[in-house]
This record gives sequence, structure tokens and C-alpha cells, in this order.
Amino acid sequence: MGIVENQILKENTVRTSAKDLVVTGLLIAMVFIGTMFINIRLPISINGGLVHLGNVILFTVSFTFGKKKGAMAGAFGMGLFDILSGWTAWAPFTFIIRGIMGYLLGSISNYRGKNGESILINILAIIISGIWMIGGYYLTEVILYGNWITPVTSVPGNITQLVIGLFALLLTPAIKKIKNIL
Repeated sequence: MGIVENQILKENTVRTSAKDLVVTGLLIAMVFIGTMFINIRLPISINGGLVHLGNVILFTVSFTFGKKKGAMAGAFGMGLFDILSGWTAWAPFTFIIRGIMGYLLGSISNYRGKNGESILINILAIIISGIWMIGGYYLTEVILYGNWITPVTSVPGNITQLVIGLFALLLTPAIKKIKNIL
């Protein structure tokens, strides 16, 4: 390669990295906003469980942009929510649980070139990542509350979050069209 080709490659890499950073930041912000401002506290859980639209956005991001951006959006978007909304003790757990959840969603939905376009595979991704989320938050509550019974009250709320997250199946095709314009 000549000097000119190297310079063009370097400029394209910097532009791609900057664009990637901006897109990832926007996806994190969208998950945070969906979690922070569009939520309902549940009266059924001892810890005041929460149902929010951050899941719809996380699922859509993971189906559309894949496992890396899904992991980043879930970990940072929902972890930031915990820090800024008084759930600070939950933040490290949420960071790990939601990061892995986004990674699972993106990995499964984009497996073998499916590109998040198969409704059945996307539902499978929600089920598998949902099992991870429910188990992760159950163990988190065991650690935070020191018993094995109390966390059971959070399971219905977590299942409700997954059911609401199914709306991502309707949102994903539209977001994919927008992504293709970028």
C-alpha cells in the first residue's frame, strides 16, 4: 500500500470509529430513557419491582445492531438508570445481567445470518435471555436481602417485563429500515 491508501484507510477507520461511538452512545441513551421515564412500580414485590419500556428498546437494539451494541446498551443504559434513580446497590448486578442479556439477544437473533429478522428466533432469544435475567435478578435479591424466599415475589414482574418486551418484534423492522438509511 502506498502513502495515499494508508491515509484513506486511517481516515475511514477514524470516521467509522466516531460513527460507531455516537451510535452506541445514542442506543445507551435510548435504553436509559425507556427505563427511566416510561416505567411503573409494581406493588406485588417487596422491593418495589419495576416494569419499564427499556426492555422493548434493549430487545430492538440487540436484534437490529447485534450482540456488542446490545450488551453495551443494556449494561450502561440500565446500569445508569439504577445509579440515578436510587437503586444504586443494584447497579453492578444490573450492569452484568443486562449486559449479558443484550449479548445473548444479539447473538441468538443474529445467528447464522438471521440478522434479527426471524420472529421465531427473536422469540427464542427473548426466552433464553429472559431466563438469564430472571435467574440473575433472583440471585441478586438473594445476595441483597439475605434469603431465598423474598426474591420469588419479583419473578411475576420480571416475566411481565419480558412480555412487554415482545413489542420489540413489531418495532424492529421499522428500526432496521432507519438503520439502513444511516
